[in-house]
Amino acid sequence: MTRPTTSPAPDPDTALVWFRRDLRADDHAALHRALTRHRRVFCAFVLDTAILDALPRADRRVEFILDALRVLDADLGALAPGAGLIVRHGVARDEIPALAAALGAGALYFNRDDEPDALRRDAAVGEALLARGLQIESFKDHVVFERSEVLTGARQPYGVFTPYKNAWLKAVTPFFLSSYPIEKHAAHLAALPDGTPPAGQRVPSLGDIGFEPAGLSAALTGGSAGAQRLFAEFLDRMARYADTRDFPAIKGPSYLSTHLRFGTISIRQLAREAWRRGHGGHDDRDGPAGEGARTWLSELIWRDFYHQVLHHHPRVVERAFRPEYDRIRWAEGPDADADFEAWCQGRTGYPLVDAAMHQINETGYMHNRLRMVTASFLIKDLGIDWRRGEAYFARQLLDFDLAANNGGWQWAASSGCDAQPYFRIFNPVSQSEKFDPDGKFIKRYLPQLAKLPPKLIHAPWLAKPAELAACGVMLGRDYPAPIVRHETARMATMDRYAVVKSREFP
Repeated sequence: MTRPTTSPAPDPDTALVWFRRDLRADDHAALHRALTRHRRVFCAFVLDTAILDALPRADRRVEFILDALRVLDADLGALAPGAGLIVRHGVARDEIPALAAALGAGALYFNRDDEPDALRRDAAVGEALLARGLQIESFKDHVVFERSEVLTGARQPYGVFTPYKNAWLKAVTPFFLSSYPIEKHAAHLAALPDGTPPAGQRVPSLGDIGFEPAGLSAALTGGSAGAQRLFAEFLDRMARYADTRDFPAIKGPSYLSTHLRFGTISIRQLAREAWRRGHGGHDDRDGPAGEGARTWLSELIWRDFYHQVLHHHPRVVERAFRPEYDRIRWAEGPDADADFEAWCQGRTGYPLVDAAMHQINETGYMHNRLRMVTASFLIKDLGIDWRRGEAYFARQLLDFDLAANNGGWQWAASSGCDAQPYFRIFNPVSQSEKFDPDGKFIKRYLPQLAKLPPKLIHAPWLAKPAELAACGVMLGRDYPAPIVRHETARMATMDRYAVVKSREFP
């Protein structure tokens, strides 16, 4: 769109909705409020170069976003003739105020994002628009309960999950899980300004913004429509979720985490269905199906928990939630760097760990059980600072969410809220035997081990050379020997964490 040399005066009947991590045209808090308060509502998304410039040129997340934007643009156009999505490529701090001025908008609506960088960005945009007399409205949309909505009896934020979960379940009602209707108010969606590219051309290609294909899985295409397909498919499996979620070779998870991260599906829709099946009014809520739904709802509550931790304790982005754990001396130097690189590339010699790292590197996804196993291995077998692993996951994960990623890594490092006690250290072999007993997941990502029987695949270094040779495997040639012995590493971890022992366990 060509920007006019002079901007029209702000019109109180015109609003701009700024989409960010909420890429859908249904059950959308900010869009609903704008449509019910203004006669003309424009919708926009900024491909923010302040974020994009730091990414590798082949990044699956960028592919996912562009695909979701195309669906969002089409959905807006289907709601009202001539409507659609205005897409800008530039620095959001500059683009949103400029677009609001060009449209003559009297108000800006958006859904909140509590990540520190997002808060700074939003504050800068708000300051610029308030100076011009615009109304600024923000809303809760990414979680069911945010910020200080669920507090202890002493009006303090929770630091342990189970009491938080109990309070969350006590506080939740159908009101908090109800959707924000869009379609019945869609007549207030404004026709796109003159000069806007036609439908099908409004969202740039990867090449247009300096990126190249990274290989997005077909299962994650389709934006909000794809999310609804995945959710409908998961509903048939939700009853078995509690029994299947920890086994990476089984189709147990919902696989909706990326859609939740970018808001191509509403958290309220997911939590509403899980709550109904597990807690309220479902015929089988007291049976296995109800248990599956309750277990999945707990995972959604974990998201809320970690977001309220980030809101109340933004220091966790760089430091341990429990400050005494910042006194730990992590492994450093060339040997630690070599171990970290082996972990990143899936060359540790522990098959389950390596298969999991190949999964994240090849697909941008990692099974939740394996996130715990690989994090524990990096921190407590290799003695490497959890922040290095957290940063690697942030680069690789399609569903990267700062609050959840940080919370999970601090859990594994024993330094966060509701953390794993430091003396409980995952054994990568026993985890493999328990959760991938036949080695199906390992064989999927480490085909060189495909001929190994279950008794050998979890710890091939314990096999006789003749047994490995019969399966076409030679350690050091086809697959690495372990870079560390778990039993020895466990004792080193106990010594490393001794610096906090006296304070944590008087």
